[in-house]
Amino acid sequence: MSATASQRPSYEAVGRTTPTRNRDRASYDRDLVHAILDEGYVCHLGFVRDGAPVVLPTLYARAGERLYVHGSTGSRPLRAAGDGTEAPGLAVCLTVTHVDGLVLARSAFHHSANYRSVVVHGEARQVTDPQERTAALDALVNHVLPGRAADCRPADARELAATAVLALDLVEVSAKVRSGPPVDEPEDLSLPHWAGVLPVRSTRGEPVPADDLAGTVAAPAYLTAPRRPGR
Repeated sequence: MSATASQRPSYEAVGRTTPTRNRDRASYDRDLVHAILDEGYVCHLGFVRDGAPVVLPTLYARAGERLYVHGSTGSRPLRAAGDGTEAPGLAVCLTVTHVDGLVLARSAFHHSANYRSVVVHGEARQVTDPQERTAALDALVNHVLPGRAADCRPADARELAATAVLALDLVEVSAKVRSGPPVDEPEDLSLPHWAGVLPVRSTRGEPVPADDLAGTVAAPAYLTAPRRPGR
């Protein structure tokens, strides 16, 4: 993606990023897309293998206008993806979703969920450049906990040989958001059923040290620090 394109406030709406239902919930705002991606930990990576669809959950991280996806060198999607130069990339669809609330309506039909989601279409390529690969692996570790990459042993040659990374540029991207109360039919408003929203939140608990952790190793501050916006 060009520098000019990455500076635009919104992604371009194209056929694959235009929903057929609830189009009013779709957004192409770049800041919103980044915020949804940065808040998540796990993405779902969809692709076609032997003529059948496959969807795998895996860790990811965003670095500017690019997503890095963690994998094993023995996994099918990693073996199927080229580096984007000598061999083609792998056509994928990547999704990230946050559930913010359960929406309870008076009618069964109008039950829903408040959510924020991002869908990315494109060709994923294997990251083979050593410098980009190192930066991508650091980004994956720091996405989970900022500062952690510098506070652990780097991967050695054997571990690097078993680890693969896919890169997916943010080009065909859309967000979709639902918020607010249930929307009941006017004739149902007098029914004697509770209606409203049950909020759903993801929180981190207290750090639990490993049984074999030396007593002199204190818990680092980043374990209990609030997760910063955009990280």
